[in-house]
Amino acid sequence: MARRKKIYEGKAKTLYEGPEPGTLVQYFKDDATANNAEKHGVIEGKGVLNNRLSEFFMTGLGHIGVPTHFIKRLNMREQLIRAVEIIPLEVIVRNYAAGSMAKRLGMEEGTMLPRPIVEFSYKDDALGDPLVPEEYIIALGWASQQDLDDIVALALRVNDFMSGVMYGVGIKLIDFKIEVGRQFDGDFQRLIVADEISPDSCRLWDMETGQKLDKDVFRRDLGNLADAYTEVARRLGVLPTNTAPMGKPTLIN
Repeated sequence: MARRKKIYEGKAKTLYEGPEPGTLVQYFKDDATANNAEKHGVIEGKGVLNNRLSEFFMTGLGHIGVPTHFIKRLNMREQLIRAVEIIPLEVIVRNYAAGSMAKRLGMEEGTMLPRPIVEFSYKDDALGDPLVPEEYIIALGWASQQDLDDIVALALRVNDFMSGVMYGVGIKLIDFKIEVGRQFDGDFQRLIVADEISPDSCRLWDMETGQKLDKDVFRRDLGNLADAYTEVARRLGVLPTNTAPMGKPTLIN
């Protein structure tokens, strides 16, 4: 890995030059951050779990015709992805009020929304990833109206898939965020799901107990984050059913 050219390093992942033009290698780190990196920790095995869980979700989306940047998993911590031009937005889909939305509107966490709500935040840690209306996005040239329409449709398809998968294993999909990238083929542009889909980017609650199985465990000091992610992986079949929660899990190839 040291011989590769590093393209970008974020809070939870590092991108390296891929083996072929138009590809990148995405490496999942064990770092955990919250509150725009004000809180930081290293959770042994987290990168391994997120690599496998993101592979699971991206592969599932591909099977139903939702385009993603995922090509294949390379090893326990790395996957081969398509290089895309990332639109500088976090696309947030909310099924229940939680987190910043609950605080912002004075709503009780866990209140079911009448329909899924899609909102956008500008990707900038220094600014705290502020929410931005569509008018800002279009006026500042981050995306066109057609792009936004396509992004919303894409996000809602991801929500339908994710909600169904999670419901099937007794988990409530409270909300999640994705990033969207532009993939170019000559003058043709295609919008595809990029970055990752994992408990780092979702709120996941046990349907019976309300237990949190996502990064809120770390944000709010609710227990062992690796145990929470391991439980999600176990329910989805990414881990053997007889495997107890552990810091550094053994995963199925």
